[in-house]
This record gives sequence, structure tokens and C-alpha cells, in this order.
Amino acid sequence: MEEAQFATQEQIIGALVYSIIFLVLVTLGLVLFFYYTRQKIIEKEVEKVNIKLDHQKKILQTTIKVQEKERNRIAQDLHDAISSKLNVVSLTTNVLIEDDTVGKTHKEALKHILDITTRTLESSRKIAHELMPPILDKFGLKVALEELFEEFTSNTSIRIDHSIDSIENLDKTNALHIFRITQELINNALVHGKADQLKMELKKEKQGFVLVFKDNGKGFNISEHNKKSGIGLQNIKSRVAILNGKLFVESSKKAGSTFTINCESYGY
Repeated sequence: MEEAQFATQEQIIGALVYSIIFLVLVTLGLVLFFYYTRQKIIEKEVEKVNIKLDHQKKILQTTIKVQEKERNRIAQDLHDAISSKLNVVSLTTNVLIEDDTVGKTHKEALKHILDITTRTLESSRKIAHELMPPILDKFGLKVALEELFEEFTSNTSIRIDHSIDSIENLDKTNALHIFRITQELINNALVHGKADQLKMELKKEKQGFVLVFKDNGKGFNISEHNKKSGIGLQNIKSRVAILNGKLFVESSKKAGSTFTINCESYGY
């Protein structure tokens, strides 16, 4: 009798053990199923995000390409249409000034016209140069940046310390992006930051570059600025994204700002 009860207890215990093992296996199977299902969902979401980012990047590239094309057109128009006509006005005015039959009063007026024409001609050439710097195409990024710094510092109290490495294997498009980024950084520092001392370093890396730009301006609150970035900073971010780079900003009110762009490999 006792043996039968013992056998029954063993069967019950065995059944419980097998039931527990079965439940553990079922639970484990469900956990694994949900885990891998979740992983697949995450992979799909990541894939969607990457597709969206690629699409946004293509839109940025197209937008900036159109902007540069329009800049080039305007610069060409300034050179071919406006500058050439101003040169004609200038030459004609000089001829009239040298004419002895023209009275003194008229000559003074002509000299005033010549002065205005000359200044307007210089302004149009400067604008055309800023829109599409020919030196960038002819001599490369390093020389173009050095000339840019010279333009801002000549005959002003602004000081720009710089250290620029020559970067090989940098195509014209990416060189133009770096040039435009530098233009925006300088303009923002002078116009919005009210800075008068700037420092820029462009260091060559194995596959890319690091750009560090500092100013002694009034600075800004980064958290507030991130909520509503100006057009200049948006343009910088767009070009950094196209270059496959990362932008880091450090700033505080009355302490100046530092912009660091780390680009491990060039964008295409």
C-alpha cells in the first residue's frame, strides 16, 4: 500500500516537474519570440529613419546646389551687366572731365558722379567676389580662406588668428561648403555676437578634418538658441550634414562662442 502511494507521489512530482519545465520552455520561447519580433520592428524603424535622413540629405544637397547656382548667376550678372556698364559710365565721365569745353561747375558734378560710380563699382565687385570667389577655384581652400580673413581685417579693428592646413583630396564642392561655413561663422560672430577677435583652426585628419572657430562675442544661451536657430546657423548645420560631419557648439552669455566641426570622412 505504501509502495503504491509512493509511486503515485513520484508520478505527481514527475508530472509537476515536466509541467514546470514545459512552462519554462514555453515562457522562454515567448520571450525569445517577442524579443526577435521587437528587434525586427526596431530594425525596420531604423531603416525608415535612415531612408528619411537620406531623403532629407538629398533635399539639402539639392537646395544648396540651387543656392550656389543662383549665387553664381547673380555674380555673373553683376560682372557682365552692372560692372561693365559702370565701367562705361566711368570712362565717359573721365572723358567729359578732361574736356576743356565743360565748365567748372559741371566738372565738379562729373567728379562727384565719378566718385559714386567708382565706389559702386568696387561694391559690386566685392559682392560678386563674396557670392562666388574665383580664388577658391584657382588656388584652393587655404588661399581662399586667407584672402577672406584679409578682407575682414584690412582697415578694421577686427583680429582673426588662424591656422589652416592644406587638405588634399578635397573636391571643389566640399571646399566650397567649408568656405561658406567659415563665411557664416564670421558674419554671425561680427553681426550677432559683436565680436572683434576671432580664431580659426582647420586641421587635417587621416580621412577628414576638424574645424574649430572661436570668438570673443557676447555669446548666447544654447538651449534657447536650439529651439529657434537663425538662417545662418541653419545653413551651417545643413552644410555640416552634407559633409557627413558633426557640429558641437559651446557658448554662454558674455563669454563668447566656440564651434567645433568634426568630419571623419567627406560627404558626397
